[in-house]
Amino acid sequence: MNNLLVFPVLLPLVTAVILFFFKEKIKLQRILSLISSLLSVLTALVLTGRIHSEGILTLNLGGWQAPYGIVFVGDMFSALLVLAASVVGLAVLIYSFGSIGGERERYHYYSFFLFLLVGVNGSFLTGDIFNLFVFFEVMLMSSYALLSLGGTKLQLRETVKYLLINIVSSTLFVAAVAYLYASVGTLNMAHLSMRVAELGQGGVLNVIAILFLIVFGLKAGLFLFFWLPGSYSAPPSAVRALFGALLTKVGVYSIIRIFTLIFYHDPGTTRPWLMFMAAATMILGGLGAVAYKDIPRILNYNVIVSVGFVTFGLVAATGDAINGAVFYLLHDIVAKGLLFILGGLIISASGTDRLKDMGGLIQRYPLLGWMFFILALALVGIPPLSGFPGKLLLIRGGLEEGMIGLSLIGVGSSLLVLYSLIKIFRIGFWGDPQEKQIQKSGALPRAGMAGAAGLLLIVILAGICSEYVYSFVSQAGEVLANPELYIEAVMKE
Repeated sequence: MNNLLVFPVLLPLVTAVILFFFKEKIKLQRILSLISSLLSVLTALVLTGRIHSEGILTLNLGGWQAPYGIVFVGDMFSALLVLAASVVGLAVLIYSFGSIGGERERYHYYSFFLFLLVGVNGSFLTGDIFNLFVFFEVMLMSSYALLSLGGTKLQLRETVKYLLINIVSSTLFVAAVAYLYASVGTLNMAHLSMRVAELGQGGVLNVIAILFLIVFGLKAGLFLFFWLPGSYSAPPSAVRALFGALLTKVGVYSIIRIFTLIFYHDPGTTRPWLMFMAAATMILGGLGAVAYKDIPRILNYNVIVSVGFVTFGLVAATGDAINGAVFYLLHDIVAKGLLFILGGLIISASGTDRLKDMGGLIQRYPLLGWMFFILALALVGIPPLSGFPGKLLLIRGGLEEGMIGLSLIGVGSSLLVLYSLIKIFRIGFWGDPQEKQIQKSGALPRAGMAGAAGLLLIVILAGICSEYVYSFVSQAGEVLANPELYIEAVMKE
């Protein structure tokens, strides 16, 4: 039964609606949210296993066959992303229990949290480009609420900026979809691929392709990331963890899907744009990460670097590069969720987010310190942790394609990432304790440590068991490299 495809969307959606009726029952909200998240992880595991053994799954909603009806498509790429998003969502939810605060919980925090997951999972699973827009908007509207929840001056200021940027990008998204439909007469992604191939990707279709690149570049923080460092610094640490792990990744997913399935016929037009944007994003993101001296902005610029790094794999477009992009994207979802949780715990432990006011944390929180150090090694790609296989495949794919400059930029940005994170570890944990920091520090929330420990275990095991993980990643890469597999699964009689 392919009805399983709708469960990653349906479970958080139904739970989010139910929670609206229990505004004052915080404990019940936590329990229902936790049950829903656990079921989502279980569903994603079953779905991934089925796709691994049976191939691409499709679900035609309402009984209408593609391309006329709404279709959900579960290939290995989308299934792995749903699984990673569900796991991170569970960990961040657990972290929220001890960090978000009762005031935000009473104002529907858990409902908005789950609605955001509805948008994320729906974006990964939809096979229709207009419904991709719909799920994007569900995700964004939830993010507006989460960003502003609490009503601090900083939150409200950054929410206005974030809202304006996304209104512009969403308007361009609708315009791009309208122009595409007017040009080829369909919205089903598989059918779009067929029609673009029949008409030939040139002229107006290349213009539409660039318009989609601008739209998703804004949403992913690919080169057009000027809005991200400030906006992601405003909300509480649990919301930052959710944003840093998932929001930009939906934009990255959309770029990969659109430019491997629909607009892959004329790489000479789109590839130079992607190459420039990937290189600039890695360089500027790395420089931003080392330039700032407060934890939120350092972590936010690390998010930007990873967006450019994954796009590098799409530019190289060899088998190794595509598989590396998939592997690294999965690693980055989990690792960035963990990074922001640990960053929030460090701020909680020290009572400040500024490095100059920190120091001596290793004496009181050694476990937190060494967890952060292991994660820093994973993010830079040190074996045998999960960041190593993806980076190795990406760099090898880039060199195979003769992209020496872009490969060197990738290596250089990784070193900048390492420097920025070791700076936090060195100053925050090994620096001299500050008197005002000691006065503010308190016990760490156990829920946060539990969520972080679970994600760190995944980071370690995914690296040690990388050959097993690669069997799933290569199946995802095969569909991205051969779009006819996706088309045949969706358009079958």
